[in-house]
Amino acid sequence: MPKIQASTVAEHRAAQRAALLDAARALLSEHPEQIPSLADVARHAGLARSSAYSYFKSRTDMFDVLVADTFPRWSAFVEKQMAEARTPGARILAYVEANLQLVARGDHALARALASAGNSEVLATSSRLLHDSLEAPLRAALTEHGASDPDRMAELVQSVVYALSRMIENGLDLPAARGLARELLTPYLRPDAG
Repeated sequence: MPKIQASTVAEHRAAQRAALLDAARALLSEHPEQIPSLADVARHAGLARSSAYSYFKSRTDMFDVLVADTFPRWSAFVEKQMAEARTPGARILAYVEANLQLVARGDHALARALASAGNSEVLATSSRLLHDSLEAPLRAALTEHGASDPDRMAELVQSVVYALSRMIENGLDLPAARGLARELLTPYLRPDAG
């Protein structure tokens, strides 16, 4: 019988499950083009292959759980960065820069890898929830900033994020991407602009 490495069985199981999810996240981030097997994930986590099947029915099941775990983390990171900004304009810029930071550290590649590995229904639902949860504070900041049409302006801001994300994934470094975002958006975000 394996040794329990926590004060309770429930804590042990939660830690093992988290270790497997962290291992899957790490493997996908390192090699987004290679979808790891449950055995690969268990090996990377330092667990027996059979342990992975104690927590997940299949590789798809594990990736569905990883999608459900990863997207709220993305949203929480962006929301935290926005909350630390003092003005509506600074919150809008924080939204852009936080998303770019996540892309630069590999989270977007992870999301793409998850899209090819998981259940499309789970991914679609999680993606929609992520999009909605990110757009709400962005629209609120745009409204407070004085945007005449916050919904369409949010789409424009998001298009900047998408374009710069592609540039980062094609080799542009994060400081350069941030510089381009600031160069483009600062005239709009200045309190006296308009």
